[in-house]
Amino acid sequence: MKVIIIKYNAGNVQSVMYALERIGVAYELSDNPETIRAAERIIFPGVGEASTAMKSLRENGLDQLIPTLKQPFLGTCVGMQLLCRSSEENNTDCLGVFDVPILRFPQIKGFKVPQTGWNDIYDYACPLTDGLNSNAFVYYNHGYYAPLCDFTVAKTTYMLEYSAMLQKDNFYAAQFHSEISGDVGQKIFENFLKL
Repeated sequence: MKVIIIKYNAGNVQSVMYALERIGVAYELSDNPETIRAAERIIFPGVGEASTAMKSLRENGLDQLIPTLKQPFLGTCVGMQLLCRSSEENNTDCLGVFDVPILRFPQIKGFKVPQTGWNDIYDYACPLTDGLNSNAFVYYNHGYYAPLCDFTVAKTTYMLEYSAMLQKDNFYAAQFHSEISGDVGQKIFENFLKL
């Protein structure tokens, strides 16, 4: 199976590579549109800031390519946010796969932004969560979130309830870092690779 990790200026690539190696999956790191188009599975990791990440995608024409892809595609953390319509982070236009805005967490006394650490996912109904125990815990590090919407396939709560995972057709997205979420994250990767 040809698995591609998209290479761009916001990727948490090393952790994703290690997660795939742990489950014995060969992969290639690429920013080449033709290589990405030929992949059987695509992983779009992310850490960092939305406008800088989008600029990097535009430089290689990946902003035009990604929404047209038909194979199973997984975006994580900033990768999920970039798959949405827009982000309040520097008022950034994103890829628009999911017609939902990314919003900044409100300032609420007693809550730190960004949310950093372990939190649960619940109410999940998605092939990537098959075999998970109820209320599985995963690792988050983010200051922006996707509100609940028609594409929500898993939820979490930090200050408010929001989308932990999204799905539309072949596009799957997780706000948390699957690659550093222990056995739960590994199961999500394994399920993704079985699609």
